[in-house]
Amino acid sequence: MTIAVLVPILKFLAAWILLLSFALLAQRRLLSLTHLLAWQGGTLALSTALVAVLTGDGLLWVSAGLTLLLKALLIPAILHRLLRRLQVRGDVEMTLNATSTQLLGIVVVVFAFALASPLAGSLPVATHGMLGIALASFLIAFLMMITRRKAVSQVVGFLAMDNAAFFAATSATLGMPLIVELGVALDALIGLVIFGVFFFHIRENFESLDLHWLERLREDQ
Repeated sequence: MTIAVLVPILKFLAAWILLLSFALLAQRRLLSLTHLLAWQGGTLALSTALVAVLTGDGLLWVSAGLTLLLKALLIPAILHRLLRRLQVRGDVEMTLNATSTQLLGIVVVVFAFALASPLAGSLPVATHGMLGIALASFLIAFLMMITRRKAVSQVVGFLAMDNAAFFAATSATLGMPLIVELGVALDALIGLVIFGVFFFHIRENFESLDLHWLERLREDQ
């Protein structure tokens, strides 16, 4: 396959990642959030494999396989298991209504592209625009974290931020050292385990994963 064929596919996958970021921002069902996160991880694995074909870097194939294993399969499965063990059901509670959140997401995308535009000249021509998409996805994930009230949905936002940073490092710059990718993946996995313990402690003490109980506790003190 030639560069003329692969680059448009890579750009399509970048647009798909941004669309999934908006879907995560709009989604209100907790289980659906884990499914969307798995789709985003699978897209990251595919985009990394395409970069491996474009650059001829064999280590990127290892990275693509690890991304598929960790970000598309293992981490979403762990989250799904946590939700079942904690018996968490129902909708995600937001601090803003859905319409306001989506409009704010659009503003974030415009800001991200404006911020990334001066840096485009230092990147490969084939990846122009992808840094803006990666930054927009990162900021949308951050917006998701600060507009959610339940700890689980905030952790999904944190993992989506990690995915966006990973996409920026691989697709927007056409590859990064494998040791860095392994470090990022391990950090995300360790962070998820820590958050899992945190979930159980919150549930045990407050019988809910809604973080407004922690705010009330601080106010009482």
